[in-house]
Amino acid sequence: MVINTNMEALQTANNLNVSQTELSKSLSRLSSGSRIIKPSDDAAGLAVTSRLRAQIKRLDSAMSNVVNAVSFTQTQDGFMKTMDKALRRMGELAMLAKDGTKSSGDLQLYQKEFKQLQDYVNNTRTKDYNAVSMFGPATINVTVDSEGATFEMPPIDLGAGTTTGAYSAAVTSGIDLLTATNAGTALDKVKSAIAQIAVDRAQLGAVQSRLNFTSDQLSITKENLSSAISRVADVDVATEATNYARYQILVQSGTQMLTQANQLPQAALQLLR
Repeated sequence: MVINTNMEALQTANNLNVSQTELSKSLSRLSSGSRIIKPSDDAAGLAVTSRLRAQIKRLDSAMSNVVNAVSFTQTQDGFMKTMDKALRRMGELAMLAKDGTKSSGDLQLYQKEFKQLQDYVNNTRTKDYNAVSMFGPATINVTVDSEGATFEMPPIDLGAGTTTGAYSAAVTSGIDLLTATNAGTALDKVKSAIAQIAVDRAQLGAVQSRLNFTSDQLSITKENLSSAISRVADVDVATEATNYARYQILVQSGTQMLTQANQLPQAALQLLR
């Protein structure tokens, strides 16, 4: 029996320290909802979740780009839809003006409306979206995944500023309804523009469909990555609550036992009496 070295108290203190450390970890996990509080908890898991979280951030950016591209195409289609109506009305006016029974006064009236619609179509061809030309010849690249791959949106070129193409032919100052012959020429040009806008809107619809599917895929990918992170990093509350109760009991009992162990050397005093 010794007094200077109380091995029982040392062992009990070590056990109490371990229980207190585990209790502190359990409290941290339950309060944060995360299984990995510091790198030493799961170094490999921390590396995996860090990469996955970075990938999700890039996915969010890609989703934002795709949504912006969808808005761009929707705005394009909005203008083209009204252009289509204007061209159809221009065709109607040209057909009316082609009638040989119409007087020059009637043709002048048709021409006034026809010219206004020409100006509207011509002005629409120069519209921008966020300082980007909507109807120019340039291809627009859209980011479609977390690695930076892009989808090239084919341009809807309405030939702004040119004198060639179906749209330009329908809106030139040389196209008018002032004679039946001119009205016949205008009708042919307008019909060509109407046919072209149908093709362009069909192409635009295909692009919108592609972008919508891409947006859906990005959302699914983000969901799967989030699920993978959850499996690695999120705490299982039921299991951790059980561990917390266990370590709480061990700390309480260890504290009591350390008190008892510290009293053991007092038995040596009995030998000195």
